[in-house]
Amino acid sequence: MKYQLLKTLNLCSKICIFLIFSSNFCFSNSIDYILISKSKRELSIIKKDKIIETFTVSLGFEPIGKKTKQGDGKTPEGLYYIEEKVSNSAFFLALKISYPNPWDIRQAITRGHHPGGQIMIHGVPNKNFDKNYHNIRNDWTDGCIAINNSQMKFLWNKTDIGIPVLIKK
Repeated sequence: MKYQLLKTLNLCSKICIFLIFSSNFCFSNSIDYILISKSKRELSIIKKDKIIETFTVSLGFEPIGKKTKQGDGKTPEGLYYIEEKVSNSAFFLALKISYPNPWDIRQAITRGHHPGGQIMIHGVPNKNFDKNYHNIRNDWTDGCIAINNSQMKFLWNKTDIGIPVLIKK
């Protein structure tokens, strides 16, 4: 009888431990979406219709206007999503954005251009970092959105692949 009771308690404790750990996976720590305002130079992290954090950003070296072709130095505008989490890029960490979308491709081809790609939200460069150049007072990327490394780590930990990204003027 004692053995049966001990076996039942052991099973119950295993079930309780499983439920505790699995409940943590059911309630995601992930955010709902990322909103980037180019004119304000801000990236806002949104969860349950509330801004949980806002960061000042650096944009492409020609930030005004929509990205229309590869090499124009512009940050795109539109609705995208996080396509990939890149831990081995030239920057601290990077979240690859799904640019170009079908609309971007059609617009570039209509004009006889390549739309470009590899647009990311990222930290500062891993090599040749220059604090006088790679900072929020400068738009220094090739069209990406840059934040500092501590902000990037925070965003990285809150973001899952597939999270929407709205980049507006």
